[in-house]
Amino acid sequence: MVPVWDITRTLVSPGSPEDEALVEAAPTVAVRDIFRRFWPYARPLRWWLLVSMVLGSVGPALEGLGIWLTKLLVDNVLVPRDFSAFAPLAAAYLAITLGTGILGFVGAYLTAWTGESFLHRLRTSVFAHLQTLSIGFFDRRRLGDIISRLTGDVIAIESLILSGVAALVLSALKIVVFAGLLFVLDWQLALISMAVIPVFWLITRIFARRIKAASGEVRRRSGSIATVVEESLGNAPLVQAYGREQAEVGRFTGQSLGSVAAALRATRIGALFTPFVDLVQVVGVITIVGAGAWQLSSGRMTLGDLLAFLLALSLLYGPVSALGQLSTVVFAAAAGAERIIELLDQQAEVRAPEHPVPLGRAAGRIRVEDVDFRYPGTADDVLHGISFSADPGTTTALVGVSGAGKSTLARLLLRLFDPTAGRITLDGHDLRDLDPAELRANIAIVLQETLLLDASVADNIRAGRPDATDEEIVRAARAADAEEFIVRLPEGYDTRVGQRGRLLSGGQRQRVAIARAMVRDAPILLLDEPTASLDAQAAERILGPMRRLMAGRTTIVISHDLLTAAEADQIVHLEHGRIIESGSHEELLQAGNGYAHLYSLRHALRRAPAGGRHRHPEPEPVGPPPWADGEWDEPFPDGPPPWLQQPAPVPWGSGEEDDGRPGPDPHRIAPPGGPR
Repeated sequence: MVPVWDITRTLVSPGSPEDEALVEAAPTVAVRDIFRRFWPYARPLRWWLLVSMVLGSVGPALEGLGIWLTKLLVDNVLVPRDFSAFAPLAAAYLAITLGTGILGFVGAYLTAWTGESFLHRLRTSVFAHLQTLSIGFFDRRRLGDIISRLTGDVIAIESLILSGVAALVLSALKIVVFAGLLFVLDWQLALISMAVIPVFWLITRIFARRIKAASGEVRRRSGSIATVVEESLGNAPLVQAYGREQAEVGRFTGQSLGSVAAALRATRIGALFTPFVDLVQVVGVITIVGAGAWQLSSGRMTLGDLLAFLLALSLLYGPVSALGQLSTVVFAAAAGAERIIELLDQQAEVRAPEHPVPLGRAAGRIRVEDVDFRYPGTADDVLHGISFSADPGTTTALVGVSGAGKSTLARLLLRLFDPTAGRITLDGHDLRDLDPAELRANIAIVLQETLLLDASVADNIRAGRPDATDEEIVRAARAADAEEFIVRLPEGYDTRVGQRGRLLSGGQRQRVAIARAMVRDAPILLLDEPTASLDAQAAERILGPMRRLMAGRTTIVISHDLLTAAEADQIVHLEHGRIIESGSHEELLQAGNGYAHLYSLRHALRRAPAGGRHRHPEPEPVGPPPWADGEWDEPFPDGPPPWLQQPAPVPWGSGEEDDGRPGPDPHRIAPPGGPR
């Protein structure tokens, strides 16, 4: 049981300052600017919104009519004890109740439909905007916070733009109806009852901005919790491998406690607001009761008038109080709207030109001309004066140690970023003059980190070209040497690969990625460390499919493995963001510079004896390529070392190897989205 002291302490404790939120606060935006920004999303729904308001406005009128019937019931039936008028009054009450119920149902459903339609339009628009942002935005932002904004904060905008407007109109209509009824019944008492309305607004202004600040912190903490969840669960293998389970629980607990403290602070402010409003309302009612009793005793009003006045007064103070509470809701919702506006204000670092040059299917002639580049928000260039060319049907290898700038150059070729200086051309056109979508349609990629969807094998291959037929999917899988393992999966091509493809081994994922690139049939192929995450045996298995994929295409291979790059027509050696030498494999070996030295070290390691510990070999003199004397035909005369031996097959789904259980009709491919 929670100790009473723990509950009491939260009333005065501001929270845990040491557990800072992982997400920064969004810039403040005025409420009128929020309305101006998001009202266009509601404009197509304005007529339905108007209908729902009209239906809602009938309710106050019927309620006012019910109050008048109460006056007639007291004055014409109860006081004179004349029951002849009871039947028509009772029938009128029933009709009013039935009409109110029907109109309430229609209005509530229409209001919900309008609100959900608004949410759909806004949510889709925000998501579509996120798709246009450059990759650098996602490199700098926390994915969990973006998800929290897209799901939670969007709902707050609806409560501000639609629900808030509807509540404002309906409350205003109720005030007009019930205030008018009060003046009809007794204008003097009505003036007295109006005196408390300014007090309502004063209390509202005092609390509103405090509630907005507290609500902003609640939403910020919600984004921080989503961030921790996404980072921790998305990297579950890393967390478990390093025994960080308790550390991650600690991170989550810190942010959760911060959320609790923020929510309690918002609750304290909101809970204080209600008693003050109730106090003002009670004072107003007591004042009216006293003045009404004096009017009744002096014969200036009937008992029915007094009862009807008190009923109308209670119904008047309700919408007045609701307007006050609505302002606090508006300010609380504004905190979420500010976080969405911050997203929508983000501009893409790479934009399509206003009048792009039509490209069609490119020939594949690439020129990189004196390119410099620095990442946004940094001071130093990571590429300096890069220049080379790649002709159609040739292979260019970009080699160098990690951090040399190879993958950055790949991002520029995909136009995920634009050069800081210089330019890159395709078939003579500056990439900045091309539509990025049309440019990327001419490029197929196979990355070091194989990106797969949590969908079927067929759907992942079809991602390369959504209109590919089942026959083309199968042909691409065969060309990638992937069909052999696919048909052994539980459901063949319809087998789900798991989140990020984790139900497949590294080699299987890479072959699916090769099949995806094959079905795309693009004239340009970009291979970014395609074998870096694979062991020697798995890497050897994908070389054949890789060669078939490269045939006839302009291929850019990015690798720090010099043996992988040896077959390229041209090798560009990068170091610290600069090209230090370039040429064919044989030319660079004979030059005897950095590439030759690195290659000789790599070749020596490949010839290491099997079994036991060994020292690092001395660098060998640069000579002819190792395949010239047939050394690569039998690299291990005494048998392969243990780390290169064929492992025993393991069941499918372990994420280790290519073996698995045969599935039903493995050649059948379900429609996109999974088996039916």
